[in-house]
Amino acid sequence: MAKGTIFLVGIMLLHCLVAMAEVEYLKYKDPKQPLNTRIKDLMDRMTLEEKIGQMVQIERVNATADVMKKYFIGSVLSGGGSVPKVNATAKDWVDMINKIQNGALSSRLGIPMIYGVDAVHGHNNVYNATIFPHNVGLGATRDPQLVKKIGEATALESRATGIPYVFAPCIAVCRDPRWGRCYESYSEDHKIVQAMTEIIPGLQGDVPANSPKGVPFVAGKNKVAACAKHFVGDGGTTKGINENNTVVTRHELLSIHMPAYYNSIIQGVSTIMVSYSSWNGEKMHANRDLVTDFLKNTLRFRGFVISDYEGIDRITSPPHANYTYSIETAVNAGLDMIMIPYNYPEFIDGLTLLVKNNFVPISRIDDAVKRILRVKFVMGLFENPLADYSFVDQLGSQEHREIAREAVRKSLVLLKNGKNVDKPILPLPKKASKVLVAGSHADNLGYQCGGWTIEWQGVDGNNFTSGTTILSAIKNTVDKDTEVVYQENPSLDYVKSNDFSYAIVVVGETPYAETKGDSLNLTISGNGTQTINNVCGGVKCVVVLITGRPVVIQPYVDTIDGLVAAWLPGSEGYGVTDVLFGDYGFSGKLPRTWFKTVDQLPMNVGDSHYDPLFPFGFGLTTKGNKAT
Repeated sequence: MAKGTIFLVGIMLLHCLVAMAEVEYLKYKDPKQPLNTRIKDLMDRMTLEEKIGQMVQIERVNATADVMKKYFIGSVLSGGGSVPKVNATAKDWVDMINKIQNGALSSRLGIPMIYGVDAVHGHNNVYNATIFPHNVGLGATRDPQLVKKIGEATALESRATGIPYVFAPCIAVCRDPRWGRCYESYSEDHKIVQAMTEIIPGLQGDVPANSPKGVPFVAGKNKVAACAKHFVGDGGTTKGINENNTVVTRHELLSIHMPAYYNSIIQGVSTIMVSYSSWNGEKMHANRDLVTDFLKNTLRFRGFVISDYEGIDRITSPPHANYTYSIETAVNAGLDMIMIPYNYPEFIDGLTLLVKNNFVPISRIDDAVKRILRVKFVMGLFENPLADYSFVDQLGSQEHREIAREAVRKSLVLLKNGKNVDKPILPLPKKASKVLVAGSHADNLGYQCGGWTIEWQGVDGNNFTSGTTILSAIKNTVDKDTEVVYQENPSLDYVKSNDFSYAIVVVGETPYAETKGDSLNLTISGNGTQTINNVCGGVKCVVVLITGRPVVIQPYVDTIDGLVAAWLPGSEGYGVTDVLFGDYGFSGKLPRTWFKTVDQLPMNVGDSHYDPLFPFGFGLTTKGNKAT
């Protein structure tokens, strides 16, 4: 009896040792194995169901542990404004993401999911994050190294919340300011957009010299996977209508809208997002010629291609009218990961059926999964799938706010300085008896930050995140004996009867994102023009414009003494006062042509009908008291 027991125990022990050996020899879990060996080993073990699951990205509200495990979900996102709770801390984010990740890890093969978020001007969904100037302002700085530092800071703040993947940068070349996403574009000039792809090594880390071109690269736990978007021609649509049709020749497409993708791929960008828009009538989400033949085969991009939010639905008009067709067309066009926030079971069933009936070849599925796994392996997600609290102090850190403040300073473009050249109004004196501050945007952090801030469409007011309004910055910058009076929209009589030394008027556009920002008239919001007329009609004034693009200003220019384009500066209002009061000089240059009237649009530098109010590259300078 004892011998039999010993024999059984021996057999069981042998089984345990064999099982342990099998666990030990899962090549895909061994970081010492070559990248392609790991990918092949894992893919050889995967069922069709597991492969299709990797191609799916769902909204976090649907990402329960059960869903992650049951459907083998490869990725999760937070849409604009989608947060664990109001005013969530970095720890709240980490806890939520780890809960979702544990669901993914509990699946048969334990493939970690990748969590993505729109961090388009800093980690902008998150309470207390540093909000950097939007891209149009960064284009005005002409400073790629500064933009790289912003990428580094954004990566750290994203990692503070446990997020390893950001849907940035937007490398659109906005050719018409009527487009509601124009502020997400660095410039109308592709050369500036190309230079600003330096944000990619900021986000991901510098590609090693020996790294093969086109292969994604992420340096480690303090870096994130980036996403160049929106491929391609999103900034060239007719009349700037969002998601519409870009009518240009192939030569124009390749010479204006494509060049920044060359740079991004050389920088090792991990992912590329496809545009909602069409090129000469063909939806980009359905364009095999450009996605597969050009991006993947000609440019040798080795990361993964991701759809935009419900982007494949919009292949048909109306959207989702023939979803089976949309799935087949998008996947066969070369899209690897599909952003389907809500109706993922329909997508999974549809794609499974299409593969089983040979409408989508298994080779296409394998290509998609190989690319997704490549990014996950490269970024160390298999070794470090769970986030911890080690970076939480990076969120909104003082160091990052200083970088943002520097970016604001360098983004400001001085368009007019005094009614006479020999009598400049800027820099303003800090010491004055009484100063008027006016305008809807002087004391509104939400307006100052613009769209894609806390909420998708942005917010109105000062209670949604932390930062410094321009009014607050003025009060803390002027001499202690200078009286600062704030009136949002004063009458001309009030201005004339109060003996102000000078006035600062801060007006502009209210926040918007995407289609809600499309505008055919490009006017200053609310009572802004009335405020300009009342204040500047009664006292020497500097007008600071808080806008995502050039707006109609020509009728008011003669009334104004000083005119500053401040774009959408973000959370650090001190960057504006640093320059207004002369601690630093104005140095920004227009990244876009400033039109006289909207009838001239589209009008870009080099056009035959070029007759701007302020030309591309324009920007007056002043000297600062401190070294920049």
